[in-house]
Amino acid sequence: MPEEATGEFWTNLKPIQNSFKPDALPEVYLSQVATDDDRYYVPFTETVGSRPLWINVKDNSWADILRAKEAGLVNRHYHPHEVFAYTISGKWGYLERPWTASAGDFVYEAPGEGHTLVSYDSGEPMKTFFIVKGPLIWLDENGETAGYFDVHDYIAMCRKHYEQVGIGADYVNSLFR
Repeated sequence: MPEEATGEFWTNLKPIQNSFKPDALPEVYLSQVATDDDRYYVPFTETVGSRPLWINVKDNSWADILRAKEAGLVNRHYHPHEVFAYTISGKWGYLERPWTASAGDFVYEAPGEGHTLVSYDSGEPMKTFFIVKGPLIWLDENGETAGYFDVHDYIAMCRKHYEQVGIGADYVNSLFR
């Protein structure tokens, strides 16, 4: 049960008994996900880290907090599926687009979009919540395919990092749904 009600209109409402179907998994609940604890941010590039929040192997998708403490770069890439982003702090954008996202901004990326993600020096870290559906297709300077990064690469990268920093590789398993 969440914290006790203090006079809300639903104070006497009883929770559903047996609220999970037989094979259902519980939700993933993580407190304070946009932490500044470096151990949780898996190095994605030399200047940007990713904190996984949820991973779906079946659909090749994940949710994370992407963070850059200062100016950062995620290499050129293309999304064959949609991506959602909500900016928590700092500033970021795509070299190919006319906008710069800052705290409170939402971005929907339609399938078929290629871009170069950059973060700015803004006096606070860039932290953005992303839902990534499908792989990232790495692009070279001419926009030609140069490789890919999918959920299996993401899982391996996260497991290796969490083992190295003492959290343990198995932590990643708790995020699978």
